[in-house]
Amino acid sequence: MPDPGHHDVTLESIYQARARIAGQVTRTPLIRSMELSRRFDAEIFLKLENCQPTGAFKLRGATNMIAALMEKYGANALKRGVTTASTGNHGRAVAFAAARLGVPAVVCLSERVPDNKVRAIEALGAEVRRVGQSQDDAFEEVARLVDEQGMTSIPPFDHPLIISGQGTIGLELLEDQPYLDRVIVGLSGGGLLGGIGAALKSIRPDTWVTGVSLTRGAAMWESLEMGRPVEVEESDTLADSLNGGIGLNNRFTFDLVSEVMDNHYQVSEPAIARAMIEMLEHEKMLVEGAAAIGLAAIEEHGVNVQGQKVALIVSGNGVALETFDRARTVAGSG
Repeated sequence: MPDPGHHDVTLESIYQARARIAGQVTRTPLIRSMELSRRFDAEIFLKLENCQPTGAFKLRGATNMIAALMEKYGANALKRGVTTASTGNHGRAVAFAAARLGVPAVVCLSERVPDNKVRAIEALGAEVRRVGQSQDDAFEEVARLVDEQGMTSIPPFDHPLIISGQGTIGLELLEDQPYLDRVIVGLSGGGLLGGIGAALKSIRPDTWVTGVSLTRGAAMWESLEMGRPVEVEESDTLADSLNGGIGLNNRFTFDLVSEVMDNHYQVSEPAIARAMIEMLEHEKMLVEGAAAIGLAAIEEHGVNVQGQKVALIVSGNGVALETFDRARTVAGSG
């Protein structure tokens, strides 16, 4: 099937995504945190993507791409189904969007993905395939399903329709708080940061876009440092949805992130653990490590946000209770 999405991510493509996903995806709240605002002497806002029906922002991109394909080619074009590789949240989003639009789905996951995420995907009616020890192994299975069974791949981040879907968060941020000084976003494959950054830089170019990665296994950051996409070894981490490579043949997110990201921090496991615990204690939110990474960066690096309006992207709630227990142990030892 030809690909309708191979154009750059633009403000127009993000507005088109917003029209397409309206009614399918939640327009999430942006709330002011009294505790964090007091502690950092700033206006700290939380963008609650953990309130999506699937528990994470990934629903935006997946819904946009499947709907765009059906819009362009008709429902029959996807009758053989859609497939994707995922660390969990994107797989859940594809399963949910496909079920709502009446399309079969196969989600390929590495053995590293926690069981709670596997069960959540299966509960939405998708078939799950566990393959190998890395995201790259899962991608190979997706390629096989596309070649041999004629399924349509819904990539987790490196596609303009996916990136534009995530970029709708940027539109909502500026509608709710037009004069944000800084937005802090977790950086993995770059779909979230690239999409939000594209929206912000088009409308409010002076809003600072700060990316946050893991200390180990930060594929996008190491690729940016090298000036080209590189492979990195994945690590076991509390922020498991930030794991995974960006693809050596990355076509979109590498260039987009290098264009829209103003600065970057890497955070340690103890910092992520402490931030997860603080989100539960002070905000009453049980969130995954990747969703607490903005708070972790401010605390670990002493980021000076005094007097600023800052939005943290609370990207998802896909955390198993045993992972949260491990966070308490890590925070204590860290």
